[in-house]
This record gives sequence, C-alpha cells and structure tokens, in this order.
Amino acid sequence: MRKLENQTVLVTGGAGFIGSNLIETLLKQNNKVRCLDNFSTGKRINIEPFLANPQFQLMEGDIRDLEVCRKAVESVAVVLHQAALGSVPRSIKDPITSNDVNVSGFINVLVAARDAGVKRIVYAASSSTYGDSKNLPKVEDIIGKPLSPYAITKYVNELYADVFAKLYDMQIIGLRYFNVFGRRQDPDGAYAAVIPKFVKSLMRKESPQINGDGTFSRDFTYIENVVQANQLAATVDSKEAVNTVYNVAFGERTTLNELTGHLRDFLSEFDAKIGDVEIKYGPERAGDIPHSLASVDKARKLLGYDPKYNIRDGLREAIQWYWENLK
Repeated sequence: MRKLENQTVLVTGGAGFIGSNLIETLLKQNNKVRCLDNFSTGKRINIEPFLANPQFQLMEGDIRDLEVCRKAVESVAVVLHQAALGSVPRSIKDPITSNDVNVSGFINVLVAARDAGVKRIVYAASSSTYGDSKNLPKVEDIIGKPLSPYAITKYVNELYADVFAKLYDMQIIGLRYFNVFGRRQDPDGAYAAVIPKFVKSLMRKESPQINGDGTFSRDFTYIENVVQANQLAATVDSKEAVNTVYNVAFGERTTLNELTGHLRDFLSEFDAKIGDVEIKYGPERAGDIPHSLASVDKARKLLGYDPKYNIRDGLREAIQWYWENLK
C-alpha cells in the first residue's frame, strides 16, 4: 500500500477522533505533522502522546480565521482537512455555526492552500450527502436532496472543491466517510456517535437507546480503513484519480439491532453480566436516513483502496481500547 512518508503535513481538526489517528500513523512514517485545532470538539488528551515528538507541532486556532489558516499551511506539502462541526442533530439545533465552520472554514483552508501552493488537499466529505437517495449501494455520482443542514454543508464543500480545482489548478480529493468508529472516539456529550455511546452505556450496565425499531442500517467503517484511504488519496498520482470524491467504507450493511448484538457479545467477554443488559427503543431521530451502504468500487479502482477491517474485526479492536481507557 502507498504510504505518506517524509512530507510536511497539516492535519486540521487534528485533536479530534479521526485527526489524531491520522497524526499517529503519519508520525510513525517520518512525516512532519502540524495539527491545527481550536478544541471546540477535539480533545487535548488525543494529542498528548505526540507533544514530545520533535516532528509534531500543535497550532491552536480556528479555521474560521483566514490568517490562522495561512500560517497553518506554510511550508506544507499536503493538507488532510478533518476540521468540522459534525453531527446531524447539532446542525439542526444550530445551523449557523455548522455553516460557519464547515463552509466558511473550508473556503479559508482552500484559499490559504491555493495561495501557498499546497500540492494536495484531502478533505473529509460525508455520506450524509446522499440525502434522500434510496439507491443502495450508494454510488458517488448518484445523490439525493440533503436531509439536514450538516448534509448541506458537506455537499457545498464538494462543490467548492470542484470549482477551486478547475479555476486554480489545484489537486483536491474528497472522502465521503461512512459512520467511522474506533479508538479515541468520544462517548460523551449530546452528539456522541452511536458506537462509543452504546459501549459506554453497556460497560456501565445501563440500557442504551436505539432511535427507531433498530432496523435502520449503516455501513460502519473502522478507523484503520479511513487512515488507509487518506494516505492513498494523498499519494495517488494519476490525473483520473484527483479532483473527485470517493466513498470510504467497508461495503457491508449492519442494522442497529445487529450492532448492539455484536457489542454485547464482545463486551461480555470482559464482563458476562453485560450480555443481560436490556436495549431500549425510542423515537426515530429527525434528519436520519433509514439505510446506508457504500459501493467502494471507485476507490478500489482509482486509489487502490482495500479496507481490511469489517464491522466485527473493527469492533473487537475498538472495544479492547474502550475497556482499557473508559474504566
């Protein structure tokens, strides 16, 4: 597999779940890594292991500030743009801030990178872009209408990326993440992702609540698959492979009922009583799509993407990490 090595890399949102995992890998591969984060959702604990590394630089700042972005991209060869305000419910509650960060902040990163002559930008797009499209599996060139302000912001990112690439001769690649999970993903807060939230509840022998009847399904994607996709996107050199978007997923669908079954099975290996915890059901959540399943054929063909972790393999590793770090 192609790896990003011996480069100077900016990771925006580097103190977040995905960003910190990218940084960990990049430092092991002899890259100089600059992390830009305002810690609105990122965690300092996520980057603590890197602070003593002379190849790592922390830059505290906000992508909504263009001058901050200009400083962040100085002498950088590659930008891995992960900074965003995630969460559909958060965007429904506060669409203005989601737009400011996800759209205005994204434009600032593009402008700063353009003016600094950065050769490659890889940015976090989202499966939410598929909106109300009922097509399964999801294929990159067939999308529906967005179902939330968050989804709109991530689609607008794709439009801006396309225009900037054409107008300014830039190399920009979007990665539509599908329900990423893994170590360092925050289980706390109102907008926590379902897997860490459920893991923490089950570890406490409390009943997690599924929104709906549990038949909604997702293409859950382990963090190592995402790290692989970012590296491949950052290093691909064919013209056909740049200035486009790719699904980043495993390519399998898991219902929420199946997910909770897996979680109880794996956690029961640490504490048998967890297998007896009841699962509660509540109302469906506004803005949720019923089913999500990705085709990763395009990424396989053009990037060489080859995801190694299915849902069970990823959960086994993730739960080991949570058991050791949440107790």
